[in-house]
Amino acid sequence: MSHTAQVLFKASIGALVVVIIQLLTKTRNYYIAALVPLFPAMTILSHYIVGSERTTPELRTMVLFGMFSLIPYLVYLLSFYILVERVRLVTALLGGMLCWLLAAAGLIVVWEKVM
Repeated sequence: MSHTAQVLFKASIGALVVVIIQLLTKTRNYYIAALVPLFPAMTILSHYIVGSERTTPELRTMVLFGMFSLIPYLVYLLSFYILVERVRLVTALLGGMLCWLLAAAGLIVVWEKVM
């Protein structure tokens, strides 16, 4: 698959995810929309790419780091959950993103020192 085709394929997956989320927000089970972005479509692609270009131990390291990458996501969700009752939506989103960035930077620093 050419580079352009790969980029278009990945963009199509992203667009499909957005459409599914939008459709789910219109249902009585709107909360399921929070589960859709966690489907590992991009993760599967990245695992395939790394798995076909790097060694198995390197792939396993990537998978382990992926497990720890859930920590910044949890930090985002917790901070957004708290902020959304206290400030406007956009401010809560920006605050959650900032918390995610700080947690992700901390994870990278700790990972590089430990590994």
